This record gives sequence, structure tokens and C-alpha cells, in this order.
Amino acid sequence: MTDVNKDVNKDVTIPVEGMTCAACSRAVERALERTDGVSKVSVNLATNKANIEYDPVKVTVSNLNAAITKAGYKPVIIDSKQMDGPIEGEQENKGLWNKFIVSAIFAAPLFYISMGHMIGLPIPKFIDPTNHAMSFGLVQFLLPIPIIIAGYEFYTVGFSTLLRGSPNMDSLVAIGTSSALLYSIYALFMIGEGHDEYAMQLYFESGGVIIALILLGKTLEEGAKGKTSEAIKKLMSLTPDEAIVVGEDGKEHIIPVAEVQVGDIIRVRPGERIPVDGTVIGGHTTIDESMLTGESIPVDKGAGDNVVGGSINKTGTITFRTSKVGSDTVLAQIIKMVEDAQGSKAPIARMADIISGYFVPAVVLIAILSAIGWAIAGESVGFILKVFISILVIACPCALGLATPTAIMVGTGRGAENGILIKSGDALETAHKIDAIILDKTGTITVGEPELKSIITFGNIDENELLKNIASAERFSEHPLGQAIVAEANERGLELYDAESFEAVPGHGIKVIIEDKQILAGNDKLMQIYDIDISNAQEDMKRLSEMGETPMYAAIGDDLVGIIAVADVIKPSSRKAIELLKNAGIKTMMLTGDNRATAKAIAAQVGIGESDVLAEVLPQDKADNVKSLQGEGYKVAMVGDGINDAPALAQADVGIAISSGTDIAMESADIVLMGNDLVDVYTAIELSKKTIVNIKQNLFWAFAYNTLGIPIAAGLLYIFGGPLLNPMIAAAAMALSSVSVVSNALRLRGFKPKYS
Repeated sequence: MTDVNKDVNKDVTIPVEGMTCAACSRAVERALERTDGVSKVSVNLATNKANIEYDPVKVTVSNLNAAITKAGYKPVIIDSKQMDGPIEGEQENKGLWNKFIVSAIFAAPLFYISMGHMIGLPIPKFIDPTNHAMSFGLVQFLLPIPIIIAGYEFYTVGFSTLLRGSPNMDSLVAIGTSSALLYSIYALFMIGEGHDEYAMQLYFESGGVIIALILLGKTLEEGAKGKTSEAIKKLMSLTPDEAIVVGEDGKEHIIPVAEVQVGDIIRVRPGERIPVDGTVIGGHTTIDESMLTGESIPVDKGAGDNVVGGSINKTGTITFRTSKVGSDTVLAQIIKMVEDAQGSKAPIARMADIISGYFVPAVVLIAILSAIGWAIAGESVGFILKVFISILVIACPCALGLATPTAIMVGTGRGAENGILIKSGDALETAHKIDAIILDKTGTITVGEPELKSIITFGNIDENELLKNIASAERFSEHPLGQAIVAEANERGLELYDAESFEAVPGHGIKVIIEDKQILAGNDKLMQIYDIDISNAQEDMKRLSEMGETPMYAAIGDDLVGIIAVADVIKPSSRKAIELLKNAGIKTMMLTGDNRATAKAIAAQVGIGESDVLAEVLPQDKADNVKSLQGEGYKVAMVGDGINDAPALAQADVGIAISSGTDIAMESADIVLMGNDLVDVYTAIELSKKTIVNIKQNLFWAFAYNTLGIPIAAGLLYIFGGPLLNPMIAAAAMALSSVSVVSNALRLRGFKPKYS
């Protein structure tokens, strides 16, 4: 039932304005989770987006927008074209910067006037608090007005969410600064009544300077957050704006890339970027595909080769026929994968989400109780106000909400820049726990393009006739071994027979009828099914297998007529990759459908022990091998590239697909290696470890900051003879805490693969 529902569910990403802290994102999540028809919600504070899985029969996007609005936040209505890319934050950051400049212009003189006279700094005589208390108070009353206007959203959002029962960071700022401003207005009124001593109880500067400092913090934070999405921006900039289309008359026409259609003929000159995906039909060149694979060495391309949009044509002019355009191109899919990953949440983030839901109300309660406690202790109104404001301001949970998503954004972005596509925060976190890896042999450890190595005949048939029959049988097979046999027959110029019927026997081989004769090609199990005597071929099979070749029996009618052996070339990086994984303490195994002797020979070449070889495994049993290892308590990664690897990739704790493999394998995987290099498996695990360490550092400092900051703000140090925390210092500390968390996450941009 679950699978059926999942098939009809839709996904939508809605940008949300007004979120400032973890309490905000949690409030939006709660509002959406309570909406009937919504099955899954993830709200990311770093990207300001809500990723929602919903049943379109029960709920519409308009309903989802309404739920966000009801929670006190603003959903951004964007068109489908904008949906394909990240929301740019430059305009928002510019607006924040302008607001900070306005607030700073008025906060500086406000601070000077209110505090300068206390340390002997000169101030104009007409606002001297000793002789002109009312003027002193009125100037301080007027200066915060532009500051409050610049930071008006703290009040509109803060009080709005407070009234809705979901207070956030803005609520803490609004309550704290409003308390200071309202008491100061009361003090100003008392001055007007002749009580000049109230000139020393004005706290306008606390409200104004706190707003200015928080605006500065938000400006720095947004600038740093913008850098976390640079990987996406780089990827989006790779597609050129225009393409040269060659018409049927041979003339060139320059058109926008958005207007290119599947089947168009495109011409690309040296130095230009490939605009969309396609297949070369003319010319020869080398192409830099490092934006996809992380591999800097250009790749030769000629007629029949595929080219990918965003890559750079280096040496020659080529023409190609387009195969994928728009959102279907490889680059667009990569951008979508990275965006989805950056918008997702890692399991480690759930603790912060749960805490943030209770955090702000708890802080308000602590502030009130602390104020009451100091009032009972007989402290002045000014003292109590300082404690109350400091607690509210220093405890804003911005850092807590940014700790995880910023690190995930930078980590997944850095992975993409190195040809490692991590599809979700869940996969990124799980990868560092992997302690067992199963590697598919063909196309993963090996190149996946085997060559025919040996032919042994029995009876009166000659080598070419045997090859001709088996190649005729294998010409309809998609298996790489069969294709190697056909390629050799074509190389020898053999004219193949027409097959009357073709039947693939999964895990065993093939059965074909040619000129009324039954042709069998496969393993011993296939021969047993059809009662073919293979006793006289056992020694040859064993010898070829021990040489690392994959032999198969060939039978015509009821007779065994020969053995054909194919060998796959091992990738140059495979041995190094396996050595790295084993040195990292990860149990490394090889899985293959090959017979045990062949499997052992190949495993020995790459450093995998005999006990870690899973041979003669049928496609449908691959997932069972993963499950068996999981049953022993291992966290298992499966690495593969074929259709028959898809169930095992899905079963594994982390499925890793080689991009040269099938779309189905890549769809089933959690991580996709664009570079087709097994060392990238080790790199992906290392990146996961670095990212999780970074997240834990962020969470530690976020929790530690609040754990230490709140008691200090409540007057703990003062009790033991220390200073009382000034609300303005609390505001500066709160702003810097968020910036420090984002800055720490940005250190991941320096991650570089140790081996490549």
C-alpha cells in the first residue's frame, strides 16, 4: 500500500521568506505536517526552502502555501523556470546591508550620547544630562526611530509568531528591545514630570544598538550562507546562453539554448562549451569534462561518442545531434540532485529540530523567572531589565538551526565539484558509518569491456565455425561477454547466421535456435539443465578460470563443441581503491556471477581475499547477499553499475553507482560517481566523515554557546562578584555565534581528495 501511495505522491519545493532561526523552520514544518495529505516535510533554514511530499488528491500547492502563511511566514510564488535554479540571495543581502547602514548611522551617535558622558567624553551642552535631562532624553528617543524602521521585521514577524504560539528568534529580539524602549519612554515621561534622576535610567541605546548589531550579524550570515551554494551557482553557469544550430540548408543559426530541440544539429568550435547533450556526427576533438567527473584530462571524442552539456570543447570543431535538452540534460539532473541533497536533512539534524521547538518558549520563561528572582532580591528596575533583555537576546537559536544544513550544503557541493553526487543528507551522514563494502566486478572493479581471449574446440568443428555459431547466438544479447564474442567475430570478418529464436536464461547463459539447431552458451548449470556432458572440459575450464578469464561452454544440439573464454580488463585504480578501503578498516568484498575460480583470480589481482569473494551469484540474489551482511551487524555499501545491481543498491545502507552504468542503477543509488573511478568511493566516505565532524563541531558550539550564555546573562557571574552582562554585548555575541557556525561549515570548501 505504501509503495502505491508513494507513486501517486508529488514533490514540491517552496521558498519561504521570514525564517530566521531553527524555531522558525520547525514552526513551518509543524504547520505543513499537520496539513492533511502531506506525507513528508523538510524545511531547510540554510536554503530557506520547504521540500514537501504530498498527495495531490488531498491537498494542493495553494493549500501548502496557506499553511505556511498561517504559521506566520511568506511562501514565495515562483514560476516553473525559476524552480529549476536556486533562489539568489544577492538582492536580499543587499537589502540587509542597506538596513544595517541606516541603523549604524543612527546607533553610533545614540551610543555615544548615552554612554560617552559616563567615561568623560565631551557631548554638546544642550543635551548634558545634568542640566538638560529632557533634551538628553528626547534626542535618545528620536535616534532609535530610524533604527526600528530599518529592523521593523523583527517586530512584525516576532510578535506575529508569538501570538500564533510559535515564538522564534525575532520574538526574543522584539520582546527584549520593546521592553527596553517602553521602559525608556516611561522614564522620559517621568523626566517630564520633574524627576531628572530618571535620565540615568534610559535604555534607548540598548534597543537601538541591539537591532543594529543583529542586522550586522544577519548581513554577515547571509553573505556566508551565499557562499555555501557556490557549487550550484558554478554548475548553473556552465551552460552557454546560445547555441549554433545547423539548418537543413547547411547554414548556421545562433539561437538561445532554451530553444534548442531534440534532434537539432549543433556545431561547437574550439574553446566553446557544449550547450546540451548529444551524439557526435562529425569532426574530432578533445573535451574537458572535469565539471562532471572531476577528472582534468580531456577525453577524445569522435563520431558516435556522446557529449555532455556544460563541458568544454578543446581542440577541434564538431557537430552533434542533440539527444537531451532543458531539464533532461545530465547537467540539469546533477543540479537537481545537488539541490535536493542540500535541501534535505541528515538524521543528526533531528535532535536540533526537536530542541528548537521547545527552546524559545523555554528562554522566555527563564528570562521572566530570572527577572522575578532579581526583583525579589531587591535589585533595581534597570538591573532587572538588563538581565531580562540579555537572556532573550543571547539565547537566539540561529546557530542551532544553521549548524547542520550549512555543512550539508557545502559538503554536497564540494562532492559535486569532485564528481561525487550525494543525493541526500541521510546518505551523506550514513556513508561515514560504512564498515563493509560489496563491489560488483564487471564495470566496477573492471572496465566492463571484456575481450575474447581463448577458444578451445572439441570434435570436428574448427575455431572460426565455433566462433561464428556462438557469435550468431550472442548478437542479440546485451551482456558484455556476449558483445565481446560478437566483436571478435566481426574483427575476423565472419558472416553471422540469422537466429530463429533467442532466450536468455538469467544467471546461466543463452539458448538460441539457428538453422533448426539448438545453440547453448553459458555455465555448467545451463549445461546440466539441457543434459550436456561437460566432463571432458573440466580441466580446461579450471585452467582458464585460474588465469582470470571467464570461460563459457558452447554446445550445438546435444554435444559440447567447445569453450570460449573472455577476460575483462581491471581498472588501473581498482587495486589502489581497495587498498585504501581496507586500510580504513572497511571489510571489502567482490560480488560476481562468474564462476568461483575466475572470481578468485580477479580478486587476487586487486587484493581481495578468497574469503571475501561472492561468486556465481544470480542477479536476483545480489540483494540477499547485502541483506545477509547487514544481518551480521555491518553497515553496508554496495557499489555497482548494472540493471541487475539496482535491487542490491536499494537494499544497501548506502548504494553507490558508477555513472558509466545504467540510468536505473544511478536512480537506485544514494551516491553517484561521475568519474567512473573506484577511488572516489573512498573519497566519498572521507567527505562524509569530514562533513559529520564539521556538523558535530557546529552543534557542539551552538549548544555550548547557549548553555554558557544563558546563565551568564541571568547574572550567574554577578552572584560571585563578577560583571553583569550588557545586553549589547549579548547581541554582538549572538550575531557572531551564527557567523562562526557558517564560517566553520565553509571550511569544507577546502576539502580535497587525498588520492585521485
